[in-house]
Amino acid sequence: MTKILMVCLGNICRSPLAEGILKSKVFDFKVVIDSAGTGAYHEGKKPDKRSITIAKKNNIDITSQSARKFLVEDFDKFDIIYVMDNSNYENVVKLARNEEDKSKVKLILNEIFPNENLDVPDPYYGGSFGFKNVYDMLDEACEIIAKKLNAHGK
Repeated sequence: MTKILMVCLGNICRSPLAEGILKSKVFDFKVVIDSAGTGAYHEGKKPDKRSITIAKKNNIDITSQSARKFLVEDFDKFDIIYVMDNSNYENVVKLARNEEDKSKVKLILNEIFPNENLDVPDPYYGGSFGFKNVYDMLDEACEIIAKKLNAHGK
């Protein structure tokens, strides 16, 4: 079983979208996908309504998700931890207990642009176009991830 965690800052914009998008593309029931934030600002809250809206426009329902904070124990529970930007990467890696923990943390856009370490911009303070842009980036990255997972599952 492969377990993947998507991580952003507050777990209400980017990581819930990434979780929902990847779930919609993975056909192997042996894949678990979750999301978390490096901060506890929105713990227990639903995703941002703009994330919910852009997901719905693409036939993905993320309304059952609930924000939570990334915990050290997540290194034990997940095989791959995809972070949305370099700041999230630094915050998660700081909590790593060893090299094995660190090796699980990856920037999600490196799936599209290997070794370029690009950020998925945080759309929180932007308009709705920012959410569309973020959705498109995550959709492309998740397509690549899903192909790997679906091929591995067969």
